[in-house]
Amino acid sequence: MSLLLLVALPFLGALLPGLMNSAGRSACAGVTLTVSLAAFIGLLTNLPAVLAGEVVTARIDWMPSLGLNVTLMLDGLGFLFALLILGIGLLIIAYARHYLSRDDHMGEFFTYLLLFQGAMVGVVLSDNILLLLIFWELTSLSSFLLIGYWKHLPEGRQGARMALIVTGSGGLAMIGGMLILGQIVGSYDLSVILQSRDLIQADPLYVPALILILLGCFTKSAQFPFHFWLPHAMAAPTPVSAYLHSATMVKAGIYLMARMWPALSGTQEWVVIVTTAGLVTMVLGAVIALFKHDLKALLAFSTVSHLGLITMLLGTGTAFGAMAAVFHILNHATFKAALFMSAGIIDHEAHTRDIRRLGGLRRLMPVTFVIATLAALSMAGIPLLNGFLSKEMMLDEAYQTALFGVPWLVPVLATLGALFSAAYCFRLIGHVFLGPVRDDYPARPHDPNPGMWLPPALLVVPVVVIGVAPYLAEPFVKLVTASVLGGATELPDVHFKIWHGLVPALYMSVIAAVGGLIMLAVFNPSLRLWDAAPRPEAKVIFEAMVAAAVRLARKLILPVHDGAFTRYAAIGTVVILAAGFHAWSTGTVGPQTRALQPAGPVTIAGWLMLVAAVGALVLMHRNRQLSLILIGIVGLMVSIGFVFFSAPDLAMTQFTVEVVTIILLLLALNFLPNRTPVESTVLRRVRDAGVAIAGGLATFALAYHYLLRDAVGTPISEFHLANAYKGGGGTNMVNVILVDFRGFDTYGEIIVLGIAALLIYALTETLLRGPVRARLLNRQPDQPRAGDVHPMMMVVLTRVMMPVILLVGFYIFWRGHNEPGGGFIAGLIVSIGVVMQYMASGFAWTSARLKYPYHGVIGSGVLIAGLTGIGSWFVAKPFLTSDFTYVRIPPFEKFELATAALFDLGVFLAVVGAVMLSLESFSRLARRAQMPESEHPMDIDPSREDPLVARAVSVREGD
Repeated sequence: MSLLLLVALPFLGALLPGLMNSAGRSACAGVTLTVSLAAFIGLLTNLPAVLAGEVVTARIDWMPSLGLNVTLMLDGLGFLFALLILGIGLLIIAYARHYLSRDDHMGEFFTYLLLFQGAMVGVVLSDNILLLLIFWELTSLSSFLLIGYWKHLPEGRQGARMALIVTGSGGLAMIGGMLILGQIVGSYDLSVILQSRDLIQADPLYVPALILILLGCFTKSAQFPFHFWLPHAMAAPTPVSAYLHSATMVKAGIYLMARMWPALSGTQEWVVIVTTAGLVTMVLGAVIALFKHDLKALLAFSTVSHLGLITMLLGTGTAFGAMAAVFHILNHATFKAALFMSAGIIDHEAHTRDIRRLGGLRRLMPVTFVIATLAALSMAGIPLLNGFLSKEMMLDEAYQTALFGVPWLVPVLATLGALFSAAYCFRLIGHVFLGPVRDDYPARPHDPNPGMWLPPALLVVPVVVIGVAPYLAEPFVKLVTASVLGGATELPDVHFKIWHGLVPALYMSVIAAVGGLIMLAVFNPSLRLWDAAPRPEAKVIFEAMVAAAVRLARKLILPVHDGAFTRYAAIGTVVILAAGFHAWSTGTVGPQTRALQPAGPVTIAGWLMLVAAVGALVLMHRNRQLSLILIGIVGLMVSIGFVFFSAPDLAMTQFTVEVVTIILLLLALNFLPNRTPVESTVLRRVRDAGVAIAGGLATFALAYHYLLRDAVGTPISEFHLANAYKGGGGTNMVNVILVDFRGFDTYGEIIVLGIAALLIYALTETLLRGPVRARLLNRQPDQPRAGDVHPMMMVVLTRVMMPVILLVGFYIFWRGHNEPGGGFIAGLIVSIGVVMQYMASGFAWTSARLKYPYHGVIGSGVLIAGLTGIGSWFVAKPFLTSDFTYVRIPPFEKFELATAALFDLGVFLAVVGAVMLSLESFSRLARRAQMPESEHPMDIDPSREDPLVARAVSVREGD
């Protein structure tokens, strides 16, 4: 299966659970399982190539100028993590089907799960660090949704927020590190970066890049001092905990450290930072885990400890340490997922996770006891289980590692971490399953149906098989290790076996196991000491830091960001003026190369009218109606200016936009007082006037000097002029720019336009359903209203003009590619024609005859424009690349057919729909604020007054 499809499958499949939710829980889980199974099988189709040592790749050039391409690669390391993500994901889906209650929205849960699964697969298969960063942040967002899935639980919301803040902040730091790394190497392709070890480590920016990247890894993988978020994420449902904290999210940081190992490891900075963080996390997590009474909290801190173990192994910088880390990644995923699911079973059946309220479950839940005991013993490092093998390798590596020049430091701390790890595993077994059966369980425990215990049982199989026959895992682990090493060093010549003789690692392991039993025996007095000892609480510290950051932000932002637009405009203008003055005073101005053109009396008169209108607008802006008239005059003069400078497209657009916006603003002003109250002081108005005058003069000076000199570089207009017909098939350069050269901008603009209209509609609905509705209904006009609101002359005139306007709009639309016009202008013209019908005959009469779903018109326009752009993909061209040809149908002359016309049709529909939906929304407010409108097209109709005429009309209508 293609890697592109492999990454896309979970994202595409995320659409299905929500659709299948109404079909039942089994159908919802079944379709999710099918999607993951398809991706899992697709991954296995690449296994022969991976086993042969090949690197499977896939590439799509997305934004090559920015170095952002969809490049994917699958080697041994990527295969291991993808196998864990998809394989354990299958078991989690089956487990969640039986774990979640009927009150839980299963479609929502599985949608989030597939989104997270897709993001994780994208992380481990990305061969472009920019693409990897995108997937990295998607894992933070989707895990936020999963951790906070139980929205009714405050601890769930707090845990999700904490995880998002910590991992998101680390992700921001990592973005900086990755960008530095890409600049050092000159490429953002991961495969290129991994081969540039010497170049990277010789660069002075190596240490900043290393620290920033490690911040991202440490926050994601809960390394000290960022370890605190992971236990609080245990508020999520157990399937989420089992998935995120065994094989996926917390392993993302481990994956990235392993992936970047060939390029970043081996330096003193790497060894000190990574090894120290791993050791501290390993010991601290194990100690805290021992004294946790919540079963999931114990497992959470055990995860923190084992992640520290893997980090420490990667930090040593040796090939053997990397191999031990790879082996423990595999082993930890199996026994930890099984343990989390076992904890979920106990919680599901006994209705508690409190270890103090459990005990004696061995007799009541024998199947769960066997599964959990085998997994816990493996985590403790007991022989004949897979955890023992990787723990022995860890102790062996620790024995040979010196840190800060102290040879005994790492071995002692590693043994201490292993001791506490064995202790909490023994406590889990002894305090939960052993001992007498109690009679005060919250619910009578019993083994669940196979749907819940079979997934963890399947995970225990490799725990035992690898532990008994480690040689079975040796080839695969060495294959993955070779991918981690990346040619930076030779693969160590070691063999996986249970007995290595009487070596230091064995003695350290015996000390850890015996010490763990001793710690269990003295647990109660140790617990009293632990409870009495003062210690910092990470959650309290974190919340205090967040609160302090919020207070600081308020002190810095609120005095400036107070909602006053005049302040924003003044500050922005002053900053721009200061920057411009600095550039002007320190830079150079080239000599004048152009002469001033003579201005005739008509031009001067038009300019004076424009200045007078603007000045009057400033002086009389508090009169809203007069201001609207002056705005219309300014717009009209600007349109004339466009005509004067030979820009008919801009003139037509400006004129039609002015008409539509004036009408919409008139409708809006219908609900506002005619005058704006005076709110600012004289001093503020003087300040604003000074800033505005300075900004206007500076803009005038800049434009004046620019127009008298040639451009510094070649204007892009020359490219447009040269390629408008050759590349876009049109002689109207403005239209070709809109639908071809900058078609993506236009596409985004019609989407924004549609969103704005939908927001107006939504606000209108909110007003009409809320307390404002009564005020609208009882509103009395402040001035007398005309009795002939819909005069007959206007009705007749608009009826006659309507077909003419439609014909003009049709003509403007079709001529737009070669003459002034196009879909945007045509849409505005047609909108004006429809608006005139509303103005002439009122909302009720017109709406009864124009039954168009304007929401659908907007959607159709956006859809047509998008599909037109997608069509270019089928001929191997970029999105929205237009094409054209000439045809001749006798007896007509040869004419052009261009795909740009379809895109322009989408623009046309989106504009019409947006304008009419906005108008309809305002009209509904106005209609409800007045008396019910008449069903007749005009208020005064002689045919309704004269009985004879009325009878003749009714007879004629009856015929």
